[in-house]
Amino acid sequence: MELLRIIFLTVLMFFVIVTVHEWGHYYFAKRAGILVREFAIGFGPKLFSYKRNETQFTLRLLPFGGYARMAGEDPELVAIQNGQTVSLRLEEGVVRKFYLDRLDSRKNVIRGEIQEFDLLDDLHVTLDVDGENVTYPVHPQAMLVAKGKETQIAPRDRQYGSKTVGQRVLSIFAGPLMNFILAFVLFALHIQMAGIALDKPSHLQVGDVMKGMPAAEVGLQQGDIIETINGEPVGTDAEGMIAKINASKDKAMVWTVKRGEQTLTFSITPRAVEDQGSAKVGSTIVTYYPTRSASFGETFSVAGKSMVSTTKLIFEGFSQLINKFSMDDLGGPVRTFEVTGQIAKQGIAQLTYWAAILSLYLGIFNLFPIPALDGSRLVFLAVEAVRGKPIDPNREGMVHFIGFAMLFLLMIAVTYNDILRLFQG
Repeated sequence: MELLRIIFLTVLMFFVIVTVHEWGHYYFAKRAGILVREFAIGFGPKLFSYKRNETQFTLRLLPFGGYARMAGEDPELVAIQNGQTVSLRLEEGVVRKFYLDRLDSRKNVIRGEIQEFDLLDDLHVTLDVDGENVTYPVHPQAMLVAKGKETQIAPRDRQYGSKTVGQRVLSIFAGPLMNFILAFVLFALHIQMAGIALDKPSHLQVGDVMKGMPAAEVGLQQGDIIETINGEPVGTDAEGMIAKINASKDKAMVWTVKRGEQTLTFSITPRAVEDQGSAKVGSTIVTYYPTRSASFGETFSVAGKSMVSTTKLIFEGFSQLINKFSMDDLGGPVRTFEVTGQIAKQGIAQLTYWAAILSLYLGIFNLFPIPALDGSRLVFLAVEAVRGKPIDPNREGMVHFIGFAMLFLLMIAVTYNDILRLFQG
């Protein structure tokens, strides 16, 4: 049950972070009047899908992100052309559906050959019906039906490219913006759950316990409060405790620890570690600081400070990665899931803090001017604002396609590296 709980919390965390990001794109695109064809979480084959209003909401197999597909960003997959025979279904004299196949099986329709049409501005279609040309108005939400699927037409004023630069910038920037807002909320929730640490520590306790090392072998557990070593109180002197462990190489030490309401005694023999001159028991030593509840004002101020400090750490990490690149320093979905699972074991407060970091990281990373990311699209919009006219959509689309392909290949390589790391321990 514990494993299932950790898996559920891990998946839920990623789902929330990605959904909030894509919802930002979706919401502000809809506010601008853009037709959002699909709101997807993940890539690859569909696992679940339903349609609400004009948008298909989809959950896909590969949990590498998501997207809000807006009309006009990509070439339309379904189209009509002059000379094509179609069937029309009218409601109150207005075309609501174009049937492009299985024409003989359609009932209560008008069938004819397209002579002329405009589905962008004027919204009409002219058919040759039994030798007579007849023009019909087209509803702005008319559907093209082919191979059992319906595709809504996208008049020019519903397309991404028809909107002002400001509206498009907002619809793109809204994704990272929602991640920043979510990160702030999660930092605030963590502060409410964990409280604010006091200045003076109260005790030392056992942190992570390594398998196969003396601490694990005698039964020490994470969270055990260390009271005495060889009869001497430990207090809060972590450095002094480490010195005692180093001085007791291959010599048994008697530890007294408190676990809940129990007081337990263990005999532990520190062991020398290869390539290190020190002795180890195989556990981290954590200095515990008592906490107090945060006030309403402190919650916001400390959350803001966490945002600033974490942002600095993220940029320092990027800087180190650029200056000294190594595949071993990169972590993909597998490593992220692994680390998240480990943090989930520490409790919901720590998982909330980790989710805040990941949400902030996703928002920052997406603003980098890397093709296929939001930052690259914002760069193209900035160039358009300076030039006074857009860059050729085909060229921009090719840049994003190449960027996406390169990122996907990098993701495969990093994931492969993560899997190898798992099997090699």
